[in-house]
Amino acid sequence: MFRKHGMFHGPWREGPFQKGDMKYVILDLIKDKPRHGYEIIRILEERSHGLYAPSPGAVYPTLQLLEEMGYVSAAEQDGKKVYSITEEGQRFLSERVDFAEGIKKHLKEWWGGGDPGDIRDTVAEYGKIGQMLARRFRGLDSEKMRRVREVLSRAYTEIEGIVQE
Repeated sequence: MFRKHGMFHGPWREGPFQKGDMKYVILDLIKDKPRHGYEIIRILEERSHGLYAPSPGAVYPTLQLLEEMGYVSAAEQDGKKVYSITEEGQRFLSERVDFAEGIKKHLKEWWGGGDPGDIRDTVAEYGKIGQMLARRFRGLDSEKMRRVREVLSRAYTEIEGIVQE
């Protein structure tokens, strides 16, 4: 729920992609401009307003697969491996434009259309609670744990009411 790789997970834990979608998203990102893996991760995190950041373990194997398929080529630039789409990759993407557009539509729906600043700030507040609890859980006695649980339960109920308005 609060950390990307910790014990807490949110409703977006599995991410917005179906199996195999990442290759279309990556190809679409590099069709206009060569990019390195961490740039791809950063762009996807920005586009999701901080709700999703693919792990390097999802992006780099996909880039490797695309390279093996001949859809991208890699070149060393400033100590980083930068990927460019090949003619074969452009052809692959253009032959599946309807599918790729469907993924883009799904991502926009998944990420929502709210104000990016509001979304980012809300997710940051959510994250601060999780980080604080993760650091301090061990020091809480049963009474304090119960009180924290009650506050979280009330907050959940109140937030659910706001969302359903």
